Amino acid sequence: MEETSGLVPISTRLKRIAGLARQLREQPLTTLAHHIDLEWLREAHRRTRKDGAMGVDGQSADDYAAHLEDNLRSLLERAKSGTYRAPPVRRVHIPKGSGSETRPIGIPTFEDKVLQRAVAMVLEAVYEEEFLDCSYGFRPGRSAQQALDELHREATRMAGGWVIEIDIRKYFDSIDHERLGEVLCRRIRDGAILRLIGKWLNAGVLENGSLKYPDAGSPQGGVVSPILANVLLHEVFDVWFAREVRPRMRGQAHLMRYADDAVMLFEYEEDARRVMAVLPKRFSKYGLTLHPDKTWLLPFKRPDRMTRRRDADEGPYKPATFDFLGFTIHWGKSLAGKWAVKTRTASDRFQRALRGTSQWCKAHRHEPLERQQYVLNLKLRGHYGYYGRPGNRARLWTLLHWATRVWWRWLHRRSQRGLSWAAMNRLLKRYPLLKPTAVRIV
Repeated sequence: MEETSGLVPISTRLKRIAGLARQLREQPLTTLAHHIDLEWLREAHRRTRKDGAMGVDGQSADDYAAHLEDNLRSLLERAKSGTYRAPPVRRVHIPKGSGSETRPIGIPTFEDKVLQRAVAMVLEAVYEEEFLDCSYGFRPGRSAQQALDELHREATRMAGGWVIEIDIRKYFDSIDHERLGEVLCRRIRDGAILRLIGKWLNAGVLENGSLKYPDAGSPQGGVVSPILANVLLHEVFDVWFAREVRPRMRGQAHLMRYADDAVMLFEYEEDARRVMAVLPKRFSKYGLTLHPDKTWLLPFKRPDRMTRRRDADEGPYKPATFDFLGFTIHWGKSLAGKWAVKTRTASDRFQRALRGTSQWCKAHRHEPLERQQYVLNLKLRGHYGYYGRPGNRARLWTLLHWATRVWWRWLHRRSQRGLSWAAMNRLLKRYPLLKPTAVRIV
């Protein structure tokens, strides 16, 4: 019986798709598009962000909602008949870390976001039955904090080891459409779903008035892009590591991946070197390239467990530090004097937070103090919420200190009379900035 009448709750239908995926785990699924009906599109619309930037058509979420039912019926008819044409994405560039490097972001039209969300809901129900526990990015109920927790637990339990830090060069821009299609077809054989995905991958990019049609890539910013990126790396990396790499290792081996950001932890150096040697070939098989200057093998054994190098004249190994998900991972002493795996805000992320706070204070220094305090506390609360991990309290207090100084600096400059520190301290009693009192415990 076809379940597209809208009488069956969306959550129930998602569970049934997941159940079908479990039941036919080794077989491709051929009938999925019929689940996308008017009720499904209403739910997709509800889940779509309404405050995002506008696409090439200039239509806002409010504009689309003004005639929502008519717009959704038209969208459904075009999607079902195959006449839907995916509009180009509007490309913008946002700063990436420190320096002048930027990250390209593709902005679809609002209607395209709704349809992409509808298809992503179907793909998610299927692939959540496939994805492995080592994958944390863009998945329901999973987060970067959980990936960091897992790394902390395994590194502590093993007393460290050898780490391979992975950096895929321009991953989202390098996704090979043909290879992605081959991977998708192993589980998805519904022609309507695959045609829509193909249209999005080939829709083109509008940048500075110029329309281009890249033969690779899935634009960051697209609603369906994260699940497609996960599907490819699940095959390229996760399954390969679980089925072929880990069983061949002499000691323990662990993978933690959040989207295209990943680290591997090995008990023995020889295991890590064997994997490091074959990684480039594995990724190149799928049209992907590892960044040669950012993919490296690092010693990360607990300091009291470090052995001497093979050449005794070189002295003992020293545990390195490495960055993962915005944190620098390192060994340090606990309050009890024992070695512990610790995290601190990575330097580039810390500098970005300081820069962003200063720029905002400069641009809004003439606004009412209540408004400035409110926004600054929002920024601080968001930073504390993500970076408030064990061992990172000092960085949080440093950020608060510098945010206070930056706020004072721009308030001081907004009038010729200036603002003394005594006056600033009185102001802070009336408009206090949020303190980092709560820190997560792993």
